[in-house]
Amino acid sequence: MGPPICLGPRKFGHPALVILQRSVTGLSRRSLERFVLRARRAAALRGRVNVLVAGSSAIRSLNRRFRAQNKATDVLSFPSPSTGLPKRSRAALAGEIAISADVAAQNALRLGHSAAQEVKVLTLHGILHLAGFDHERDNGQMARKESALRRELGLPAALIERGQPANPKPSPHRRQPSHSTRPRRTA
Repeated sequence: MGPPICLGPRKFGHPALVILQRSVTGLSRRSLERFVLRARRAAALRGRVNVLVAGSSAIRSLNRRFRAQNKATDVLSFPSPSTGLPKRSRAALAGEIAISADVAAQNALRLGHSAAQEVKVLTLHGILHLAGFDHERDNGQMARKESALRRELGLPAALIERGQPANPKPSPHRRQPSHSTRPRRTA
């Protein structure tokens, strides 16, 4: 099972449950809910997506628990398990995403855009993982999709794009953004 991000039924028919444990300048719960709906539709992902925006310590705890990595990261994706659930339940929740507001703010400062935009970049990245993309194994398919959707949604450089150096010899002073793939689930 994934982390207990989903706390109950959607209120007022919102397309996503968004929990802002850590505030992000320029980002409201409602605006992130609207973005999740747009990004989910653009990525052709069926089902609800829940998003937790928390501090680095909470994300570090999730990363340690579900990926056995004792470090903070920017985004974690938790696809909804589909085995053993009725068909209606599988369609209800596509999965959950956990984002570090602290890492998002650091990335945004370094990359020259707002922290609110960075949270949206990370949300889009997580949604693509929930849709089944895996940039570590797909020969650039996720990177191409993320780049196209980023342009469609009016976002700055996609997470995968900025992780690839422009020149083949990376500078030792250039810090790459922290990054995670879909967590492995443990019983």
